[in-house]
Amino acid sequence: MDGLRLAVSWLSVLPVPAQRVDDRTCRQAISFAPLVGALVGGFGAAALWALTALGSPPLLAGLLTVAVLVLVTRGMHVDGLADTVDGLGCYGPPDRALSVMRDGGAGPFAVVALILVLGVQAVSLAELVDAPLTVVLACAVGRAGFVLCCRAGVPAARPEGMGALVASTQPTWLVTAWWLALFAVAVLGFGWHAAVAVALAAALLLALTWHARRRFGGITGDVLGAASELATTAILAGAALG
Repeated sequence: MDGLRLAVSWLSVLPVPAQRVDDRTCRQAISFAPLVGALVGGFGAAALWALTALGSPPLLAGLLTVAVLVLVTRGMHVDGLADTVDGLGCYGPPDRALSVMRDGGAGPFAVVALILVLGVQAVSLAELVDAPLTVVLACAVGRAGFVLCCRAGVPAARPEGMGALVASTQPTWLVTAWWLALFAVAVLGFGWHAAVAVALAAALLLALTWHARRRFGGITGDVLGAASELATTAILAGAALG
């Protein structure tokens, strides 16, 4: 259970410490990430339902739900998105890009990316006030992005940090099983728009890891955060279009 405990404490604010943290536990934590995503999505779905029940305007409910999701995850994933976009947007060799990502400041690329991604999430949630459980699917798919990015054959960009702990740790069968399961849930529970969004999210993350490998030499913890936010946004937007 240490892998699941680590996944919960790693990917949420819930105080569920693991008794042991080593390579094996970190690998298991990534494998359990979609379950933690569903848990985080439950908080978001509850917030969206409660705000709507209290008579909140849809867009306000969407914005506040986005805030809840950021708080429940300590802002780690949006921070990863900002750092990744800044790294991809800078000139120079991989070392310079990784240095920009470690710097922690938010450049113009990061600001624009955050506005667009969080804005799309809020507007999409405003369209989904009658289907709050979609947030659970979106967050689960977002964390399934961790599994996909850590698939076998994708190296870490540097020898230290979260990426080095979890890169190439997820076997192909497990990656495939998670994404097929989430696709089936989307088809059966949310309609074909959501199912198409799951497929598009997978394609988007495959492109992200390919570009990260070409630009940085592999993945980092920031890339995982970016993958989570991009996949979550894709599901919310796709479901809202339905």
